Amino acid sequence: MKKKIAFIDVVHPILEQELSKHNFICDNLTQIPVSTIEKNIHQYQGLVIRSRFPINAHFLKKATQLEFIARSGAGMENIDVTFCKSNKIALFNAPEGNRNAVAEHALGMLLSLFNHLVKADKEVRNGIWDREGNRGVELDGKTVGIIGFGNNGSAFAKKLRGFDVKVLAYDKYKTNYGDEFVKETTMLDIFEKADVISFHIPQNEETIFFADEQFFNSFKKNIYLINLARGKIVKTTALLNAINKSKVLGACLDVLEFEKTSFENIFTDTKNIPPDFKSLITSNKVIFSPHVGGWTIESYYKLSKVLAHKILKFYDC
Repeated sequence: MKKKIAFIDVVHPILEQELSKHNFICDNLTQIPVSTIEKNIHQYQGLVIRSRFPINAHFLKKATQLEFIARSGAGMENIDVTFCKSNKIALFNAPEGNRNAVAEHALGMLLSLFNHLVKADKEVRNGIWDREGNRGVELDGKTVGIIGFGNNGSAFAKKLRGFDVKVLAYDKYKTNYGDEFVKETTMLDIFEKADVISFHIPQNEETIFFADEQFFNSFKKNIYLINLARGKIVKTTALLNAINKSKVLGACLDVLEFEKTSFENIFTDTKNIPPDFKSLITSNKVIFSPHVGGWTIESYYKLSKVLAHKILKFYDC
């Protein structure tokens, strides 16, 4: 029987092209209502997704022939992983496809923050020539603490090799990954020595609000924060308090606690904007991007290429 694959999110066409070469039947369901997909999902052995809707137990129980789910991205928090494991549904993600993009974005945000590039650009465009007010800070000589040393964390460490920095890395689930550029260490060591913190961990029960009041108060130095992982890893109230006390000197946020399927809905009724979020977006010590850390022209292709390789290997094609 030829395998039928349901594409419910738009991904780079190379994935469909590669699968079609091996006689997979690829159906484009990206414009089909969720209710209709639910009625027909029992026909499919494969599912290709990004983050259109939760792949929960309610949905998965209808997918009676499902053999795999392929997510174009790294995070799997939108999928009921426990259900999939219990029902022998293979899960594929593609952190290898966008790790370089995430690493470059993290470095770009950090250098932009250190050199006030967002602020300076806006001022120059408005006729303000403030050199002293935009005096920068150098990355050289600082200690960078990386929390999570998987694909993205290790890629960021690689990008930092061109700078005269000390890199400390902590990963609860990995050992023996240190080398001449990265010191494998503990959170206690990071709390003691780090000037910059960068998160590269998934969102799960262990990591939600990992960066809370206690976390920020544990640092010996005042720090800079980078979060390109998941928004709910950082508790916004705790971050704001740390910024107000100068415990956090600046933050680079590609993801937010208040981020939902449609971020723009937060602004449809300004009276209902969460107070913490309102304070965050008015702070001149924070720079933002709209969850595009791993979203480049190149990574769009690479994510699908990686998934194609994994799916074909799964079926010994």
